[in-house]
Amino acid sequence: MNVAAALAQPQMETAALEVAGVRAVCDPRGVLYFAEEHLLVVSDLHLEKGSSLARRGIFAPPYDTGATLSVLASAIAHYRPSAVISLGDSFHDPEGAKRLPEVYREALLSLIAGRDWFWIAGNHDPHAPHDLPGECVRELALGDLVFRHEPSRGAAPGEIAGHLHPGARIVRRGRSVRRACFACDGERLIMPAFGSYTGTLNIRDRAYAGLFVRERLTAYMLGRNSVYPIAGTALS
Repeated sequence: MNVAAALAQPQMETAALEVAGVRAVCDPRGVLYFAEEHLLVVSDLHLEKGSSLARRGIFAPPYDTGATLSVLASAIAHYRPSAVISLGDSFHDPEGAKRLPEVYREALLSLIAGRDWFWIAGNHDPHAPHDLPGECVRELALGDLVFRHEPSRGAAPGEIAGHLHPGARIVRRGRSVRRACFACDGERLIMPAFGSYTGTLNIRDRAYAGLFVRERLTAYMLGRNSVYPIAGTALS
């Protein structure tokens, strides 16, 4: 990237947090970065969702994979991690990797090259992606942290998961704002869905019951260029 292009990039305002005592930053692009470990984490890419819907007769513009990989490339170029964990549902269905257009396959290969890459198995993609490098595992333990796709029930200190596509809603002066978010109570963190065609599920939904200590829950809401930490007690 040349200097002019770099200067044109918007400044990203991150938010710091700790999971089981391990420090990380939330990035408004929807990635989590552990600086000491040089580790970047992303969840629920749902690549090739558009083509998956098309196979079922549901029209959607076929640009989701390109848009998702473009944002991911931006995050990787910024942090230059030595390892990346994709926390499951990286592809929208088990055949998604086979349907990757060559231009997107090459783009993904360029992101994987030169670093450790871990595919966590998801409910949409339970097997290793076809013809792509990287290690596919059910879960991954690194020190005090455990990375898996679906959050486990009950206490799980150090767990970082995805699957639920967390979102948060606040109301200020009669105006309602809803955004995807990182949800964390200091012991467990649930990642926002990264894919372009993914929605959100309000973290006050009963699907999250028992996952967090409500009094310590913070929603790290994603703005265009900033992350906004909002206490769980302030959410609607």
